[in-house]
Amino acid sequence: MLATLYGRARDSMSADPILGDRTAEELVERIDYDFGRFRMHRGWTTGVAARARQLDAWAAEFLGRDPAVTVLHLGCGLDSRVFRLDPPSGVRWYDVDYPDVVAVRRRLYPEREGYRMIGTSVTDVRWLERIPADRPALVVAEGLLMYLSEDGIENLFRGIVDRFPSGQLMFDATSRLGVRLQRFNRPLRVIGATFTWALDDPRLLERWDRRIRLVDELPVLDLPGVERMPAGDRMLIRAMRLVPAFRRVGRLLRYEFSRPR
Repeated sequence: MLATLYGRARDSMSADPILGDRTAEELVERIDYDFGRFRMHRGWTTGVAARARQLDAWAAEFLGRDPAVTVLHLGCGLDSRVFRLDPPSGVRWYDVDYPDVVAVRRRLYPEREGYRMIGTSVTDVRWLERIPADRPALVVAEGLLMYLSEDGIENLFRGIVDRFPSGQLMFDATSRLGVRLQRFNRPLRVIGATFTWALDDPRLLERWDRRIRLVDELPVLDLPGVERMPAGDRMLIRAMRLVPAFRRVGRLLRYEFSRPR
C-alpha cells in the first residue's frame, strides 16, 4: 500500500510524469512515515505509474460506455483512482479494503457523491450482499490478487459474476516465474509482503466459469510509458521480451462477464 503510493508520488514529482497523481504526492507529504526506506529506483516508479495509467484507461473506457454502473475497486489501499477518474455522479463507486485501511482512507480522503468505502477482507464475499445488484459492474484489482489464495480468488470472482448481470474484471497478475523472482523486489522486502498466487494461463478464469471471457492481455513489458525507464532498464526489457517466460512474468488482464441469454 505505502510502496505503491510512494511510487505514484515519485512519478508525480518527476519532470515528465506518466500518471501525474498529485494526490499521491500530497499524501506522502502528510503521512508520518519514512518513505526513504523503500530506496525506490526510477524504473520501479515508472512501472507502478504505467500500470496504474493503463488500468485507469481501461476503466475510463468502460465508464464512457455507460455511466449507470457500479465500480468495485478491490484492495484499494490509499489509491486515489476515484478522484483521478472523477466518474459521473450516477456511478456507484465502492473502495474495498481491510477495515484498518479504510479507517485511514476516511481520515485522508473527502466524501463525494456516489462514493462509498467498505472495510472488509475482499475474499469474505458476504460484503457483496451490501451492493445493489441492478447494474453492470466494473471490478478493478491492482496489486492485489498475487497476495491471495487461488481458492479465495475463484470464490470472489464467482460471487461477483453471480451477483451482477454483466461487467468487466481487470487486474494485474504475475506468473510462477514472477513469484520466484520476488526476492529481488526491494519494496516487497521492506513491507514484508509475499506473492502467493501465480497465473500462467489467463484462460484459467474461463475454466472457472463459462460466463467469463478474456478480452485483453497486455504484458507489463509493453505498457505505454516503459520507454521512459532508465537506459539500463530499457536494455533489460528488450532482452526479456525475447524470452517467452520473462515476457509473461507480469500482465494486465481484462475480462468480460455476462449471464447466458
